[in-house]
Amino acid sequence: MRYNFIMPLKRFRFSDAFFIQAVGYFTILTVALLGINVIPATGTARAAGMGILILFSVLFALTTRRPLSARAMHIYFAVQSIGAALLITMTPRWGVFPILFFILSAQAMVEFEGREGFLWVGGFTLITTLVFLFTTEWPASLLVSLPYTAGYWFFAAFARALTSAEQERNKSQQLLADLQRAHRQLQEYAARAEELAISEERNRLAREMHDTLGHRLTVSAVQLEAVEKLLQTEPERAAPMLATVKEQIRAALSELRQTVATLREPLESDLPLEHALPRLIADFRQATGIEVTLTLPPALPALTPQQRLTLYRAAQEGLTNVHKHAQATHAWVALKSTGEHVALTVRDDGRGPQGGEGGFGLRGLHERAAHLGGEVRFGHAPEGGSLLEVDLPL
Repeated sequence: MRYNFIMPLKRFRFSDAFFIQAVGYFTILTVALLGINVIPATGTARAAGMGILILFSVLFALTTRRPLSARAMHIYFAVQSIGAALLITMTPRWGVFPILFFILSAQAMVEFEGREGFLWVGGFTLITTLVFLFTTEWPASLLVSLPYTAGYWFFAAFARALTSAEQERNKSQQLLADLQRAHRQLQEYAARAEELAISEERNRLAREMHDTLGHRLTVSAVQLEAVEKLLQTEPERAAPMLATVKEQIRAALSELRQTVATLREPLESDLPLEHALPRLIADFRQATGIEVTLTLPPALPALTPQQRLTLYRAAQEGLTNVHKHAQATHAWVALKSTGEHVALTVRDDGRGPQGGEGGFGLRGLHERAAHLGGEVRFGHAPEGGSLLEVDLPL
């Protein structure tokens, strides 16, 4: 895998890219100013040296302005290596032109990842050593090449460290962007789920009001129409109808109170069950006239808000079923903890479960409990009547 040396807007921050490129141009200019004076002025040597330096500068500028293919970069390094080697050969006793390999070493490590970059730096080291071996006496040639070799690998290591640091920064930014995107998606999902839950609850309440309050008001309206017709001619037949209307209106009012009590969310101060349950039962008793016995443990374990609300909703659903279906005169609500579980039970002395009872409410209660790893059971109580049990793990 190779990396593009064009860095201002892609791989490196603008300040890093500008600094590296500026150092490269400054180094080439410095080498040119110093080296041109030590190239022999005889023949065409100086002109050739100037031409090689100009070509080196132009090629370096091209690689920093637009991306090149891997094959083109290999050709670039080969041409630049030949040019630098020729310049070193022209001035073997002056250690100016080997500095050009410092630039190429850093470039190679930025352009290529892994073995290719190291191979090119090793090639620069070998070229420099061979040139000094053929142009300088042994062992001075080896000693002269050692500082340059160290410099090549230092610049290579620095460039690789800078590249790796930038890669990690880019990965961190990408991870942050992914997390932010996932967070936005989660927020959107939560908003859609909340809207769906509200819509489902509205539909359930509409059906509930239609089936209970709507039915009773319809019956009352029909009875009142009959009373209006009979009141003048047969008042004795109108009296029982008025009593029926009165009973229907009372029942409708009771059911309306129960629905409102079910909708009422406990206040934050009421959320502890030892406060919320007695208040719920008092409202239920006042609305329905059904006696309810509440049993609480001496001390409740620490519960999460979701657990408390699920148990509260279980008590609401159980009492609603007692009022609507059980035909009971007494109900018992008990909350108990076994150390690893907390359970709430609602029992009554009515006729027991009948087919088709407790649809939406029990289904929602099952979903709440399952979300917390608990379970819901509804059926006949051993003592008679119906029994609702909600068990949650602690």
